[in-house]
Amino acid sequence: MNCYCGNTKTYKQCCEVFHLNSGKTETAEQLMRSRYSAFVLAKGDYLMQTHHATTRPVSEKKAIVKWAKSVEWIKLELLETNKGLSKNEKGTVTFNAYFYDKGNMDVIHEKSAFVKENNKWYYLGYAKN
Repeated sequence: MNCYCGNTKTYKQCCEVFHLNSGKTETAEQLMRSRYSAFVLAKGDYLMQTHHATTRPVSEKKAIVKWAKSVEWIKLELLETNKGLSKNEKGTVTFNAYFYDKGNMDVIHEKSAFVKENNKWYYLGYAKN
C-alpha cells in the first residue's frame, strides 16, 4: 500500500521514517507530506514537534488530534513547491488535503511556509503571498 502522503513508497519506507526521527527531513515537501500523514494518524506530538516554536499551537493539541480523528482522510494533492530544498533556508508548499467530514467531502487548500533552523525543517503556518 502506498504511503498516506501519496508517495508510491510504503508508509514504513516513507513518512514513518520521519515520524520516528522527530521530523528530520531533507526538504520542506518531505516535512509537509509527513505532517499530512501525521494528521491521518492523529500523531499530535509529531505535529507539535515539527511546528515552529514561534507559531506552535500547543494549547490546541488535543483539539487538533480530536478533529484529525473525527474526519476520514482521502488524499493529499501537491500543487506547487517553491524552494524548500536541502540547500535552502525557507520554502513554501501549496497543497490540497481532501477529507470527509460527517459524510461531506471537504478540502484544505493551503500555501504553507517552512523554515530550516539548525538543519531541521519546521512548519511556520500559512504563507503570505
